[in-house]
Amino acid sequence: MSNVSSAPEGGVLCLGRTYCDLVFTGLSGLPVLGRELFADDIAIVPGGGAFITAAHLTSFGRPAMLVTRLGTDPLSGSLEKAIVESGVDLTFAERAQDAGPQVTIAIVQPQDRAFLSRRAGHGRPATLAAALRAPGIRHLHIAEYATLAELPSLIDLAKGSDLTVSLDPSWDDTLINDGNFLDTCRGIDVFLPNVEELMAIARTDDVAEGLQRLNDHFPHVVLKRGADGGTLAQGRERIERHAPRVPVIDTTGAGDAFNAGFLHLWLSGAEGAACLESAIAAGSRSVQAAGGASILAHGSKPATRRAGEPR
Repeated sequence: MSNVSSAPEGGVLCLGRTYCDLVFTGLSGLPVLGRELFADDIAIVPGGGAFITAAHLTSFGRPAMLVTRLGTDPLSGSLEKAIVESGVDLTFAERAQDAGPQVTIAIVQPQDRAFLSRRAGHGRPATLAAALRAPGIRHLHIAEYATLAELPSLIDLAKGSDLTVSLDPSWDDTLINDGNFLDTCRGIDVFLPNVEELMAIARTDDVAEGLQRLNDHFPHVVLKRGADGGTLAQGRERIERHAPRVPVIDTTGAGDAFNAGFLHLWLSGAEGAACLESAIAAGSRSVQAAGGASILAHGSKPATRRAGEPR
């Protein structure tokens, strides 16, 4: 069981789907139809923004509870050992036959990656209502807009439990251009897009203009800029920080680690600059191993280049 109720600053619910990530690294290029391509290495790890953010929050010493549906198939079952070892609280993880197998294939290149995923079942855990009422919980992090689109009353439910709420939109070709996107997100306290997501949601190619448009809807917009670091927009204030130089193995899940770094200090009442610096540090740490939370088990390595730069 969790020690959330004894946490002086409160715990975090991380809501979203949990995937089995098959991360292929050391590729000479991207796959081409009709041809076979071989990778130097593969990592088979738990994935999904909810788990990765929860794992990094736990590594900071903040209680984090994963609110998700886990399959009962062998592939889904193989993830539980690694999830438990991460320290993430599984009190509100529902096991259901239709929730798996849920898989993401990540094809990693030096400066980017491509994904192929399968969603399974629906995204509303039977444990959600109980999780929102759990003692000691202060914040709800929604790991992808797809979850919010599926549960449009979610923000109101969280606010009814006096929780603050954050959202990582997480690119979805079908949903990113949803005309009701901003209305559905009404009430979000911290919005955490990357540059591509910001421009699509704000309907502009100008990042500064996009930040202003989104800041009109959300009190805190935290923009992930990859190798360029990040920008925090809150009211008229703009804070920018660069990323450190680190050896890049895999950028999968780095944005979810970034989320954890920001939220941990934001929930502690830290100044915006400190929150942004914590976010960038967490994202930069994440890219140094294959899989968004793997670095927590392997440990960090000395910095040699900016995150996102070629090896």
